[in-house]
Amino acid sequence: MAARSTVTAGTAQVAAVTSTAGDHELIRSSWTEPERFAGIFDRHAEAIHRYLARRIGRSLADDLAAETFLVAFRNRGRYDVSLPDARPWLYGIAANLLRREQRTEVRQYRALARTGVDPVLDGDTDRVLSRIDAEDHVRKLAAVLARLSVREREVLTLVGQAQLSYPEVARALDIPVGTVRSRLHSARRRIREALRDHPELDLLKRIDDE
Repeated sequence: MAARSTVTAGTAQVAAVTSTAGDHELIRSSWTEPERFAGIFDRHAEAIHRYLARRIGRSLADDLAAETFLVAFRNRGRYDVSLPDARPWLYGIAANLLRREQRTEVRQYRALARTGVDPVLDGDTDRVLSRIDAEDHVRKLAAVLARLSVREREVLTLVGQAQLSYPEVARALDIPVGTVRSRLHSARRRIREALRDHPELDLLKRIDDE
């Protein structure tokens, strides 16, 4: 009985430390205690899965989310532990895995362009689209998203959906901040041209002016 109490207390202490440790601390400790990496999964798996599902659908997202964390675990020894937030790193892995699913992603946007079903984007863009009454405009937006290059889409979704800052997107994709701005500006311009009759899309201005 005493032994069981000791084990329970020890488990509780580990859980408490995990809940207060930064991502970088959990990753660093996982170098010698691999089980500590579970804390990274617990914190970020839902967000990573949501990001993937909005781009390629839930079915493929299940597999890619699992693969994202498997790749992250295998490469945790190379993580820069001076960075307390692991989200850009994880989103970068997910974005890299998504590149091999480009055809699936484009098909999803094209299907949305035909049906006008719920938009794929998140955050401010979703709130904008919720105020657009005609499905025709949703279809137009989906059509233009399908025509974006994969590099434009990944920057757009990392900023608009994942809510990463420009420097975080640059770190996630291993590109200069100036390139992030350029790709985002191009994507935003195309969206605005497709929905020029809807000034509500000025909410997207924050993306360019950050």
